[in-house]
Amino acid sequence: MLPVFRGLLWGLIGFAIGALLTALVRIALGMEPWVFGPLFFVGYLFGLAGWLLGVGVWDTWMREFLGMEPRPYKEEGWRRYFGFNTDHKVIGIQYGVTFIGMFLLAGLLAMAMRIELMRPGRDIFDFATYNRVMSMHGFLMVLVAVTAVPGMFGNYFVPLMIGADDMAFPRMNALSYWIWPPAAILLLLSPFFGGWDSGWTAYPPLAITNEPGQMFYNLAFFTGGLSSVVGSVNFLTTIITMRAPGMTWGRVPIFVWSIFMTSIMSLTATQFVGVAMIMTVLDRVAQTAFFDPARGGYPLIYQHVFWFYSHPAVYVMIMPSWGIMLEILAHFARKPLFAYRWAVAGMAGVTALSFTVWAHHMFTSGMPETLHVPFMATTEAISVPTGLIFLAALGTLWRGKLRFKTPMLFALGMLFNFLIGGLTGVFNSDLPADMHLHDTFWVVSHFHYTILGGGIFGLIAGIYYWFPKMTGRMYNEALGRLHFWLMFIFFNLTFFPMAWLGLHGMNRRIGDYPPDLAGMNMFVSMAAFILGASFLIFVYNLVVSWIRGPVAEANPWGARTLEWATPSPPPEHNFPRVPEVLSGPYDYGVPGAVHAKV
Repeated sequence: MLPVFRGLLWGLIGFAIGALLTALVRIALGMEPWVFGPLFFVGYLFGLAGWLLGVGVWDTWMREFLGMEPRPYKEEGWRRYFGFNTDHKVIGIQYGVTFIGMFLLAGLLAMAMRIELMRPGRDIFDFATYNRVMSMHGFLMVLVAVTAVPGMFGNYFVPLMIGADDMAFPRMNALSYWIWPPAAILLLLSPFFGGWDSGWTAYPPLAITNEPGQMFYNLAFFTGGLSSVVGSVNFLTTIITMRAPGMTWGRVPIFVWSIFMTSIMSLTATQFVGVAMIMTVLDRVAQTAFFDPARGGYPLIYQHVFWFYSHPAVYVMIMPSWGIMLEILAHFARKPLFAYRWAVAGMAGVTALSFTVWAHHMFTSGMPETLHVPFMATTEAISVPTGLIFLAALGTLWRGKLRFKTPMLFALGMLFNFLIGGLTGVFNSDLPADMHLHDTFWVVSHFHYTILGGGIFGLIAGIYYWFPKMTGRMYNEALGRLHFWLMFIFFNLTFFPMAWLGLHGMNRRIGDYPPDLAGMNMFVSMAAFILGASFLIFVYNLVVSWIRGPVAEANPWGARTLEWATPSPPPEHNFPRVPEVLSGPYDYGVPGAVHAKV
């Protein structure tokens, strides 16, 4: 039996045990036993433990802890992806396939929303259903943006780029992935229990009083956060302690720096949103009063706790893609990365300031006015270290010998899109402007330019860039270029007009609008459908190339970083011996410079 099926069986058994124990305790306390909320909450915790034990934690980890002989999962071929495999490269592909699937599902939901918004009035959804579809779309996209790049490329390439044979804690690395399937199952089951219509932010009191599917969201968010914390500990330990001899901090590839800074933010901030999710669940199932003003609760504290995590999370979404962008620009411009140390300083500055800006999401919430100006100032200040990263990108391009392959096109597209996202964000950070723009389609435009135009363009750039290394095959360059131009043009034709819609009063999260905005909405929907169709080319190219694409060279791009010094795909332990790093990873044009001796 594949471990994934054993995990499902053990998970169901664990859920049943947890629910039954809860019912027995409630009977002993004289309470109504068969109440959905408490039974499901405790049952899920037991089920999560059963799933993890069944999928491989028992064989690989707990047996050794109890003094028995461990049974590590060593299957080959396709079966290795369906068990608790501790090879960091297998885990990277598991993350990649899972989250590309989630991304495509989120895109289908976006298409459904744009069908509804083609004309004013209601066509296929009532308002409640539209909000449930919008909430699912938003949360899936946030999960993809937060997790896909660190999970896929961080796991696969950080050990390779620093000359290590694996992550510091291989079993913990596998655990960080296998925590995710229960969260995905919760999200897929939630529509059968009423779904949730509170958006991805899930503010109380609505999150306390609406359908049971809301609790599926809360528990999925908490579960994903647990994975993020586990993964961050592993990344930080690996990067600090396992760099090859000679790889000083000044020789660390910029992508590795981006994962390092991302892990600091994830490890520091994620527990706060976990607390917010648990408080919401307890208000639902245990009649606590964290957010009930009638019983001494304070609803606004949820927003403070939620955004204290969720604004650093915006940089968790974008910073790894910055690292990919700078990595690709240096290699395809055949130039040293311009102002490398200042780019690292910019990432560090964004990391530090990301914890000081959360309340700009709350200017219209009724929070104390004395907080408005300080948070406006810190939000404006974070543009300074962000600007250092832009300057590093532009300086790298200046007078470079540019090669416009598909990865380079997507990196350049990301640079343009994120510039638009940053410029539109300045208005949101300004208190008087935000009072008018908050909860309009201006914010939808800004957020998608930042996360889809920046983070997801970076993700796709990384997929094309590292596809030969991960699969040993080359993708079709013509299809890659076609995908880029369709995606880039129709992304901008979709989301730039949304800023105009917001300025003309169209509210987000509402499935209707004034009739005079019908023409522009029809235009946006048509552009969005072509944008969505461009991903069919992307998926076709990846799948067909992975099966029968031309065999890739070990280093088709002529890049200098260590992952390209291994065969494609790399062997199990990466390197035949420990590499010795001799110079920086971007010393193009430096006579006799060799990055590492392998």
